[in-house]
Amino acid sequence: MERSELAKRVKKVVGKVLDVNPDEVSDDANFIFDLGADSAQSLELVASFEEEFDIEMDEDKALEVQNVEDAINFIGEYVD
Repeated sequence: MERSELAKRVKKVVGKVLDVNPDEVSDDANFIFDLGADSAQSLELVASFEEEFDIEMDEDKALEVQNVEDAINFIGEYVD
């Protein structure tokens, strides 16, 4: 999957879970500090990414991901 498509889908999930406009989510946006995610939403993000991409991620490592670009890179390891 091309990085641009991956990034678009990651931002779509972020927008849905955190109730923000996906078009306004920057690659360097921090989930907690910039987008207002709490711990429950962080878990929901992981589950939503797994559903969107039909993957199973290491939850502990996934929860260490702090920003959108890191999420794109992390998920990129699981998809072609």
